[in-house]
Amino acid sequence: MAPNPFRASFRAQFFLVFLACCALMAYALYAEHVLRLEPCPLCIFQRIAVIALGLVSLVIALVGPKRPRARSLAGLIALIPALAGAGVAARHVWIQHLPPDQVPSCGPPFAFLRETLPFMALVRKVLTGDGQCAKIEWTFLGQSMPVWTLISFVVLALWIAFAAFRRR
Repeated sequence: MAPNPFRASFRAQFFLVFLACCALMAYALYAEHVLRLEPCPLCIFQRIAVIALGLVSLVIALVGPKRPRARSLAGLIALIPALAGAGVAARHVWIQHLPPDQVPSCGPPFAFLRETLPFMALVRKVLTGDGQCAKIEWTFLGQSMPVWTLISFVVLALWIAFAAFRRR
């Protein structure tokens, strides 16, 4: 009989979040380097959120706080990149569903923006999206990659909330 992940230890549950983030990043890199799908600026911000969530989850899994309040605080900290990533992915999905005449025009490449804009201006510019972010070049079961990323962030956030706030 297979072990039940819902009854796993606090540390194991956060290690599963870390592994899920590794899998998400592995597929993102596969899509970029093997499938030759160029990530748009919003995709890059979603990757940053996945990496941040993975690192935070790994630290939580390694530290393994024992007290309920410490576990709740760890869960709240892990929810920050999960919810931020979900917000960016939701924005990306919204841009992809705009009518063609309302899609923002394509801007300069992300590397150029990163080199020329201050950080907060870069964040504002990226979150407005552009024509590149509206293109759908990959689908699975009829849904684009940002939709699947949004689903992943929501599932991971629910898993984190379950792991951090359930009574043990």
